[in-house]
Amino acid sequence: MSESIAPARPPEPDFSVITPEELLVYREAENRFRASSAAYPLIGEPSPDAEIEWREIALPGRALPVRVYRPRSEAALPLVVHVHGGGFVGTAAQCDWTNSHAAARLPAVVVSVEHRLLVPDSPLANAADDGWDTLQHLVRHAAQWGVDPTRVAVFGESCGALISALTAVRAKENGLELKAQVLVNPVADVTETMFDYPSIAEHAYRPSGALPLLKLFQRLAVPPGADAKVVSPLHTTDLSGLAPALVVVPTQDVVADHGRRYAERLREAGTSVQLSEYPGAKHAFLTLPGVEPQAEAAQAEILAFLGEALAK
Repeated sequence: MSESIAPARPPEPDFSVITPEELLVYREAENRFRASSAAYPLIGEPSPDAEIEWREIALPGRALPVRVYRPRSEAALPLVVHVHGGGFVGTAAQCDWTNSHAAARLPAVVVSVEHRLLVPDSPLANAADDGWDTLQHLVRHAAQWGVDPTRVAVFGESCGALISALTAVRAKENGLELKAQVLVNPVADVTETMFDYPSIAEHAYRPSGALPLLKLFQRLAVPPGADAKVVSPLHTTDLSGLAPALVVVPTQDVVADHGRRYAERLREAGTSVQLSEYPGAKHAFLTLPGVEPQAEAAQAEILAFLGEALAK
């Protein structure tokens, strides 16, 4: 994935009628843009105080790219496993601004998962496995990565927040202790009740046409016959004993109520949770500091939360 090319951003397609072939063409062009310096006016410039590189890790049956952000330090550092948003489009490079600053300022090693994106033959379960398998790999090989396996957090946005939430659940079930989870504008329900929230109706087409995109996301995420509850954190039976959570909700977001309800479920289960709302902010605002004025405040809050959790 070259970052020296500065391509133009493709026009957004009509997601209600897009074909699989058209989706792949759009994805390739959009991800080229997001991974280039041409996107900096939107996504922000990376911190000069963190080294950034692509690496590949060997997971069961596959090799997976990850984007690694590392401060200039020789000590064993905390680990933050990050998952970008987008679902059927997106790349870890679109989160360079937040992740490079996180690495430099915490300090920590941040590893962002370039998970398998949604297509008809690769559902959300695959992306969820990529998140969990990456976490396990990094903890098992902590010495090779220069990280402290006792100070680990997960962090994601949108679909990435869904994957991070599922990863936190699997970590608890497998006895892997996490210090924190940060879930930003999370999609938390891909079952038949996905659209049964007031924020869906309120923001279906305001401030953007989010509903067709969300419907395509659901169709790709859960093939016919699959159990949607398995990949829907809101339908997890036992949410007790999970890592302390920060749930960040922009209020002008079609899935704002997903985040609110998931925070309620965590609280009801006895898991420590902090719900933080940003009035007037839009979906994916954290990855758009060039156009979303509240991105910097949210980044500061997230880093303060992670810093405190990972210091323990």
